[in-house]
Amino acid sequence: MKYFGTDGIRGQVNSNNINGDMFFKFGLAAGKYFTNLKKKKQTAIIAKDTRLSGYALEPALVSGLASAGMHVYTLGPLPTNGLAMLTKSMNANLGIMITASHNLYFDNGLKLFGPDGLKLSDKIQKKIENLIDSKVEKHLSKPRLLGRVKRLESGTDDYIKILKKKIPKNFKLKNMKIVLDCANGAGYKSAPKMIKSLGAKLIVIGNKPNGFNINKNCGSTFPKKLQRSVKKYKADLGISLDGDADRIIMCDERGSIIDGDQIIAALALQWKKKKILKGGVVGTLMSNYGLEKFFKSKKIKFIRANVGDRYVKEVMQKKKFNLGGEQSGHIILGKFATTGDGLLVALEIIQALSNKVKASIFFDVFEKIPQVLKNIKIKEDEILKKSSVKNAITFANRLIKYQGRILVRKSGTEPKIRIMGESKNKSLLNKCIKTITKTIN
Repeated sequence: MKYFGTDGIRGQVNSNNINGDMFFKFGLAAGKYFTNLKKKKQTAIIAKDTRLSGYALEPALVSGLASAGMHVYTLGPLPTNGLAMLTKSMNANLGIMITASHNLYFDNGLKLFGPDGLKLSDKIQKKIENLIDSKVEKHLSKPRLLGRVKRLESGTDDYIKILKKKIPKNFKLKNMKIVLDCANGAGYKSAPKMIKSLGAKLIVIGNKPNGFNINKNCGSTFPKKLQRSVKKYKADLGISLDGDADRIIMCDERGSIIDGDQIIAALALQWKKKKILKGGVVGTLMSNYGLEKFFKSKKIKFIRANVGDRYVKEVMQKKKFNLGGEQSGHIILGKFATTGDGLLVALEIIQALSNKVKASIFFDVFEKIPQVLKNIKIKEDEILKKSSVKNAITFANRLIKYQGRILVRKSGTEPKIRIMGESKNKSLLNKCIKTITKTIN
């Protein structure tokens, strides 16, 4: 698609599509699409992370939506799944999250949710794209039909109320020490408030956003800070969110990093014992092969979806599974949520550990196959279609056949080619990745 990638729209602020002019057009086009559905009340709610650019882009987006005749509520900083939950609970037609997720401050973007709290399908996004490229004048409403705009201050509290309904009544944490890294992002208010309310001894880091420090040397993409803090404070568990709090990476009491695959494996085992796991588990093309082998040994069905939590959710719905996610920490608890929610996953893990089970034991359920990830910046979008690159990938796959696997794909959010390789034969794996990298460069 022209504007939408694997997870909404994303890019550098004040270049290409991430500027006030385009955000007005995005708002106008999205507003026009939903007002065309002829429902009685047309409402959009907007939340954002803590980037400085959010304060420049939000008014333009609001103006576009209101100009199309939609009433708009703005919530301020709130996790992405908080927005998804409130879109559904408030009976809104559209929810928009202004965020660039785990990227640094100079990027921003949009994630769009429908009235069911699910990310918009490719089909709907394509229809909105077609409206973006048509004349602005065609979508402007008449003066008497303009939308109203209101700021709601209760977003964080409303989100926490929904979360509390998903855990047992009177559940309390006694003597559990937790380090929480909020990535200076959207969860800096709600995550500490929620976990503190359960009575945990909480050490919070990455909770002082200044508009520029989101994800900077903190959060799920930089777990070293979490590791150091867990060791320093002798904590039982470390929790690290990303910029919009839809990802989670954890750390056990020994200081070992726990990625999304390990969290999914432990939860699947826990849910199977409780007999609440439905169908099986959905991973992605990036999920570790060791995870796949583990599920096979436990007779748990495992399906791989395309990379992106939206695609994971689509397969979960199709197959009627209630657990899925990505190695990066996007984890969807289908029993409770429609998209990834780091805080919600943390609460599920905390409940399991409250029975005096050590995190290192809880997460030690499968052996990971050594995995190498390589990102290559590109200037040419169609580089994977070049015959020389195709030949290099074919050659690498032949080399590693029966000893591992290679995955090469274009990023849906950044101008990069992502290479992932898995094998216990590290020298062979490095040779394969080097062959592809050299050809692309």
